[in-house]
Amino acid sequence: MHEKPLLPKPFHAHCCPCSCHGPDGEASVGQISRRDFLGTAAFGGMALAGLSWTSLLAAEADEIPQAPPRKPLRVKPILTYETPQRRPQTSWRPWGGIETHEQAQQECARIQGELEKIRAAADFPVEFMPLAALPHGGQLEKVKDLESADAAIVYAAGGSVEVLNLCRKLQKPVIVFCRHKSGPVYLWYEIISPRYLRQHTDILSITGMDEEDVVIDSLDEVTWRLRALCGLKNTMGSRILAVGGPSGWACPKAPDLAKERFKLDIVTVPYEPDLANLIKAAMADQQAVARAKRRAEAYLALPGTKLETDRGFVDRAFLLEEIFRRLMQKADCRAITINACMGTIMPLSQTTACLPLSTLNDDGWMAFCESDFVVVPSGILLGNISGRPQFLNDPTYPYPDPAAPGLGITTIAHCTGPRKMDGKTVEPARILTHFESDYGAAPKVEMRKGQVVTNIIPDFKAERWVGLLGEIVDAPFLAICRDQIDIRFKCDPLLVAQRMRGFHWMTCYGDYHRELGYALKRVGIKWEFLG
Repeated sequence: MHEKPLLPKPFHAHCCPCSCHGPDGEASVGQISRRDFLGTAAFGGMALAGLSWTSLLAAEADEIPQAPPRKPLRVKPILTYETPQRRPQTSWRPWGGIETHEQAQQECARIQGELEKIRAAADFPVEFMPLAALPHGGQLEKVKDLESADAAIVYAAGGSVEVLNLCRKLQKPVIVFCRHKSGPVYLWYEIISPRYLRQHTDILSITGMDEEDVVIDSLDEVTWRLRALCGLKNTMGSRILAVGGPSGWACPKAPDLAKERFKLDIVTVPYEPDLANLIKAAMADQQAVARAKRRAEAYLALPGTKLETDRGFVDRAFLLEEIFRRLMQKADCRAITINACMGTIMPLSQTTACLPLSTLNDDGWMAFCESDFVVVPSGILLGNISGRPQFLNDPTYPYPDPAAPGLGITTIAHCTGPRKMDGKTVEPARILTHFESDYGAAPKVEMRKGQVVTNIIPDFKAERWVGLLGEIVDAPFLAICRDQIDIRFKCDPLLVAQRMRGFHWMTCYGDYHRELGYALKRVGIKWEFLG
């Protein structure tokens, strides 16, 4: 007699949990399992319910809502210096090229000129508050406005540590800038490590600051740290709409962990009856339908666009996309995610959410499928750092690149890829069906070969994120999710396989690994960068 083999949890041939089964295979009740429903109630915070299509249509109904910009980072610059007095036959001055108030004024002008260069060149919003000059490191009454700042830059030419201690007391991120060759040399170029960070010991001995917060001479080094802090400011406490409620792929605790780490305000939009009623009303609105058709026509007329699905799916996708925009406008947020997007939303909208999520990302919103709050916070953070669209994707198993010994290859794919991955250039795309349902409208974006991309691999526990830079080497057309790229990376593929956590990855054009590590240390998540 043969024993019945132990079976794993039910397998579904989908890249996200099936909309008609709970995470343990539990049959659903009204399209969402009872367990999922209770989870939504527990995790969702408040619900955006009882809305009507009329209430979503602003006074200017014909104007499509636009994504709100990122909030600027407010930075307080502070110069600390000494004016030592000569004394006979003794050491009367410390290291440093600033010894008088006149020299300090010259340094103030130099600092203000450099800050203006940073502000003018920054690809993120930043405001510099009035520069405060503190002789001997005291006169802290001059920096009362530090409480309203998001961060500080302390130009530590000389003086005491009082202002650094104040920044830490107020829990303000602080960048300590020291000069070596970019101007008069600073005292703290010598003593910032032994005297302050290590407190006359051999190890880091303070909280709220570390070695990465010190910059010598380089404005570029200041800029990327400010970019990281701007992204963090716009992420912490931000609001996101979770259509169908928040989830976590295989991690039910993910929404709570996202709230704990990033203070996210997750607002649920129920499918029934709220979203269903909105879609029905929008479909009955002749002006809204005509508007969607015009927008679909303009989209399909973009250079490099090839329609390979029914045009009606595209028209209805733009109607659904307008509903999402108006919901985000009503909730005063710029982020949205869709739960159970591989089934639940299709009968309601008579299309798929793939194309709407793609176009929303292209237009400056942050839109993610699957409502997977294991990975969604990484997209919000990386989007707020980079100012570029994010590509939530399914990774595959990494392996050695046969064409480039010593390098690795992996494929990442999904059906919601943005077409403006650099934030401005529209890349060619075939508009197909969503792969797994062979229904609706989804873009197959020809992402740029040779492009460097940042990849985030978040873990289920929200404790350690892995970072991996890659280069796009191909955009194939395999029988998998429509948006698909092969990326080559410069580290051992076995190491990548061993470090893979969670499931979904987040991908962005450009190299933002430094900014991510700098931001994550402030939220209690370790950053492991593989190269």
